[in-house]
Amino acid sequence: MKKVQAGQKFIKQVWQLIKSYWQSEEKGKAFLLLVTIIALTFGVVYMLVQLNKWNNAFYTALQNYQSQIIFAELLHFTWLAFIYIILAVYSYYLQQVLVINWRRWLTARYIDEWLQNKTYYRLQMFGVGTDNPDQRISEDVRLFVEMTIKFSIGILKALCTLVSFVFILWNLSGPLDFKIANINIHVEGYLVWVALAYSIVGTWITHLVGRKLVGLNFVQQRYEADFRFSMMRMRENSESVAFYGGETHESGVFKQRFGLLLDNFWHIIQKQKQLVWINSGYSQIAIIFPFVVTIPRYLTKQITLGGLMQISTAFGRVQDSLSYFVDMYASIAEWQAVVERLTGFGLHMQVVQGENPQLHLERVVAQDNILVMDNLEVALPNGKSILRGINVILQPGTNVLIKGVSGSGKSTLLRVLAGIWPYVKGKITMPRKEEIMFIPQKPYLPLGTLRESVLYPGTTDLSNAELTELLKDCHISYLAKDLNVEADWSHVLSVGEQQRLAFVRALIYSPKWLFLDEATAALDEATEAAMYKLMAERLRETTVVSVGHRSSINKFHALELYLEKSTGEVSLKNNCY
Repeated sequence: MKKVQAGQKFIKQVWQLIKSYWQSEEKGKAFLLLVTIIALTFGVVYMLVQLNKWNNAFYTALQNYQSQIIFAELLHFTWLAFIYIILAVYSYYLQQVLVINWRRWLTARYIDEWLQNKTYYRLQMFGVGTDNPDQRISEDVRLFVEMTIKFSIGILKALCTLVSFVFILWNLSGPLDFKIANINIHVEGYLVWVALAYSIVGTWITHLVGRKLVGLNFVQQRYEADFRFSMMRMRENSESVAFYGGETHESGVFKQRFGLLLDNFWHIIQKQKQLVWINSGYSQIAIIFPFVVTIPRYLTKQITLGGLMQISTAFGRVQDSLSYFVDMYASIAEWQAVVERLTGFGLHMQVVQGENPQLHLERVVAQDNILVMDNLEVALPNGKSILRGINVILQPGTNVLIKGVSGSGKSTLLRVLAGIWPYVKGKITMPRKEEIMFIPQKPYLPLGTLRESVLYPGTTDLSNAELTELLKDCHISYLAKDLNVEADWSHVLSVGEQQRLAFVRALIYSPKWLFLDEATAALDEATEAAMYKLMAERLRETTVVSVGHRSSINKFHALELYLEKSTGEVSLKNNCY
């Protein structure tokens, strides 16, 4: 019963993944390609039937030394082979076109869903059970699309071949008469039954040996991705590792993860070796088997050499069709693991998108550019409350400094205001999203040119001359010459340079409210003061809300919002400096 339920669940998962594309806006083009591929597949099977008939005619002429017929059949074969090749090539080509279209659409869908409502952030911060979403979107989507089309067309071809050749084999094999316990037994088309029994036994044995491959392949993909991620993470933090001299530790981590990968891969190899034993023996016996059972009829001249060859070919086609799952078992196991990873990924995204952690937050858009926190309570994912009873009104034009000991929830409060922390209840009245900008301690610099990094997220545009002036204002004018240079700027620039670049962005987008989460922590006090003065001079209508520990920034804020770690209470008072 459990196996039946597992099978039904898997079929449902496959259907959920498949139907999204075939019911999409691209379904017209997709179905046109599919119908053409199916027609070409029918054509390929038809040509296989013609080639099977050619075997009879050619080898019979060869047996009878009919030279004229022999050369005529060779010419006939040339035309059959030429048509078969054309059909096979275009069938493959159109399948790859369908793979590209489907993969492009499905990848875009997963990317949109991953980025929607900051799902990528919620998965990283709060999600469980989803590892390496980048691998799921890039590698698993590719494998799913390629394998689904490969198996679908393969099954269709196997069924068409079976239907086409089973009648040929039935007519060619003739009856089989034998006795068991003085009972005469007459079997029509006995080779069909032999091929069926042979395939059933082979499929059953293959399943017994290879059924553990699904779980092994699932885990292997995760280990591979974890190993790649660990090296990628060190590359992104190479300077920190170098300062700490942490090469030995990192080497241990790499080797440990690679060891897990190799150990699991070794189990896969052992299972695949067993499958190769079975498949190799199975396929080799299948070559000679039809000759063994039909040679007596040939030796008694009941059939010609052509008939023998035609029976052998027809038996091979029927047996291949019935044994499709035997030949493809290892690949099907990998495909099943891919389906489970993709459906699991999609399910986890839906969970975090619809997550309601038993708290209710009402967000209201302010009409007068005011910011109000009404009876807010902020909690951790485990349910522990860290801030409670927040009743604060922040007026535009009055800068606010958020203070408190480490771990009191300062950055978490900014996450609440940004709408990316779900564990909160109460009511928040905020200005429109377009009027707000948040600058974290380590600004994000996308891959691309320095100009693209400065203009990120790219909702406005400025000339290089205008950008040069802004870089000069923020004390990084020497970067102006590199505006059109493409590089990984998060590794090229120091954290201090990146923080000054973030202030350039603030000048470009001129938000009504600017939230700084220790955004000057890497700057010296003189440069820090220069940045705050620049904001005051150039962004006169901007209200600055800062999180910081340094007393040097007190003078740039009129109010202090203090978070008491021990009680979770919040107090707002005039900033005395």
